[in-house]
Amino acid sequence: MHLESSFVLLFVAATTVALLTRRWGIPYTVALVLAGLLLGGIHAFQPPHLTRELLFSVFLPGLLFEAAFHLEFREFWRNRVAITSLAVPGVVVSIAAITLVLAPVAALVGARDVFNWRDAMVFGAVITATDPIAVVALFKQLGVPHRLASLIEGESLLNDGTSVVFFTLVLGLVMGEPVSAARLALEFLQVVGIGALIGAGIGLVVSHVIERVDDAMIEITLTTIAAYGTFVLAEGLGYSGVIATVVAGMLCGNYAARVGMSPSTRIAVETFWEYVAFALNSIVFLLIGFEVRLGSLVSHVPGILLAYLATMVARAVVVYGVTAALRGRGDRMPPAWSAVLTWGGLRGGLSMVLVLSLPPAFPHREVIVTLTFGVVLLSILVNGLSMSPLLRRLGVGTAHETRTAYDQARARLQIANAALAELERMVITAQAPPDVIDELRARYNARQEEARSVLRQMQGDQEELRGQEMARARRHLLLLEKERLIRTQREGLIGHDAYAEVMAEIDAQLLNEDTRE
Repeated sequence: MHLESSFVLLFVAATTVALLTRRWGIPYTVALVLAGLLLGGIHAFQPPHLTRELLFSVFLPGLLFEAAFHLEFREFWRNRVAITSLAVPGVVVSIAAITLVLAPVAALVGARDVFNWRDAMVFGAVITATDPIAVVALFKQLGVPHRLASLIEGESLLNDGTSVVFFTLVLGLVMGEPVSAARLALEFLQVVGIGALIGAGIGLVVSHVIERVDDAMIEITLTTIAAYGTFVLAEGLGYSGVIATVVAGMLCGNYAARVGMSPSTRIAVETFWEYVAFALNSIVFLLIGFEVRLGSLVSHVPGILLAYLATMVARAVVVYGVTAALRGRGDRMPPAWSAVLTWGGLRGGLSMVLVLSLPPAFPHREVIVTLTFGVVLLSILVNGLSMSPLLRRLGVGTAHETRTAYDQARARLQIANAALAELERMVITAQAPPDVIDELRARYNARQEEARSVLRQMQGDQEELRGQEMARARRHLLLLEKERLIRTQREGLIGHDAYAEVMAEIDAQLLNEDTRE
């Protein structure tokens, strides 16, 4: 099958899954992996393999840039200690903890001959890269505190870069290259630090060019150059393309977008990158499902479970250790957040690509590959599917039952309003006798009042719901203003200059709604 046909079929599958998940209420990315498993199991078609080249040249730059573009620097800076602690020393501690947990357990069950401490260390370096895409999407749906979502997303952005660097360093160490602690630290700082400088340089150049341009298409192209050009340049020079792209994305999102872009242009740029992220996420999670071979995983179930347990233990050690350290400096987090951060550290495509990049002659390569695929699959399915019940149990965000009950009451009110409006039309057109109209009007009036009573009570009990409804109503009215303005201009009732000025005002208000905390 041609590559073009494969991608068309992948988009068809992703669209079908997206439509189904709207009805089923399960995380979209989890459903994509399940769909990939199903399609791969029945050999529906042959998609491209999820290789390091494909991930690094197509998927990773776009996904990293989009996430960094929308990450508020103010929130990142506020949580800088927690984020950097999780993403730098936290990665080292995680690798060490996985090695210390997994290697002795493997020896106890008689698996030392196929899984020693070197294998455990390489596996730890592979599996430390977190991928919270499914969790962050669920956070937005359930109204989780903005700071908690920023912590997970910010950690992941830095974690991806540091994990790639540490994987390279660990691989060299276990393969016998002469290294020392000082050399490892120096090399890490060099790869990450110069990568950040490359990202900052390109990000600033692109931002200054954007300041001098007022064309949405050109500015979208410039951000694309910043995303992929930064990654390619840094990787080509031997430094961290991940860190470079993250820095460039944060500069473009927090400086260029706010200073150099008009409100209309910024909305166009953000819409473009939101679609790019949706498309890339859809394909990469489908490909994860295609790459997993359930037959090979079944024969390694005990080892996969041990590896998953070791990974979760290491994650808990890192998160609770960082939480305890932050408590000492006054930057506290609620205890429930530690549990969410621990359980929300899902593994994804980057871990799979890193393990596939192991040299073919690496000892026990197939075992490490199988364990990695198994842990990635378990974390996406188990952690991803159970995150919503965990958030409800911990009381983090708006409970799903509350949101559902509120939406049901609002739907009943809208239905009653529509029926009453139709009854008035039926009176005018004499479609039914007056006594029938009166009886039906009384029935729908009762339904209308009942729904209003439920909504008033829930809004009084749940201040967060009222805030969400206020934001929804403001956005609805602004979109109505925009639609009316476009119609007025098309009818020739206002000139181009007046249209442009008023449209900029509306877009600025819409942008303010989108960035409101």
